[in-house]
Amino acid sequence: MEHPYLFFVKLFDLVGGGVAHFAHAYPHVIYTWVVMILLISLGFLASKGMELIPTRMQNFFEIMVAGIEDFMVEITGEEGRWLFPIVATIFIFIFVSNLIGLVPGFFPPTASLNTTLSCALVVVVFTHVIGIKYHGAGYIKHFLGPVWWMVPIIFPIELIGHVARILSLSFRLFGNMMGHELVLAILFGLAGAFFAPLPIMALGIFVALVQAFVFFLLSIMYFTGAMEHAH
Repeated sequence: MEHPYLFFVKLFDLVGGGVAHFAHAYPHVIYTWVVMILLISLGFLASKGMELIPTRMQNFFEIMVAGIEDFMVEITGEEGRWLFPIVATIFIFIFVSNLIGLVPGFFPPTASLNTTLSCALVVVVFTHVIGIKYHGAGYIKHFLGPVWWMVPIIFPIELIGHVARILSLSFRLFGNMMGHELVLAILFGLAGAFFAPLPIMALGIFVALVQAFVFFLLSIMYFTGAMEHAH
């Protein structure tokens, strides 16, 4: 989908040359950088000059981080607390990436399959890193089934299931965000002057949160499953 106006892409047009071509070809990369810079800046501002009596921004971040951590620990147990940095990063990055698509002139990176596939690969690969960390070579038992004679059946099914996790995580998020972008583009084209897209934009906040939460929850479940002993 070609956007009629993307603010940061237009900025790169001023530079011209290969940089402008890159910005037009890969807007999701440009806006991923925007999200990264935004999150790093907000994190710096929230942590700068932390006080015993928190400021509004510090208080907001503390509540958000504590809420994510408590929810995660309820599922994984105390043993999974060390996973908090990657799980929180996944949720916050995807939520903000979804959300900036509601700003005129901005493109949500998660409306590109490249971005969602990258996030899904990180989650699935790290799932196996966790499994090897906790079980060593015995992690292979997760793929072999309860009895030896079922291995030829269970092993291919497990492999297909883990590949399906990548497809499920990436296509679900991509499909929902791209669909929302298409609806907004159509409504703006047909009735933008009459504020018709506003209800869809309001619904977009809910969609952005739900899709980030689903990705976040599935990631936790995959990590937890890798920590558990094979049955």
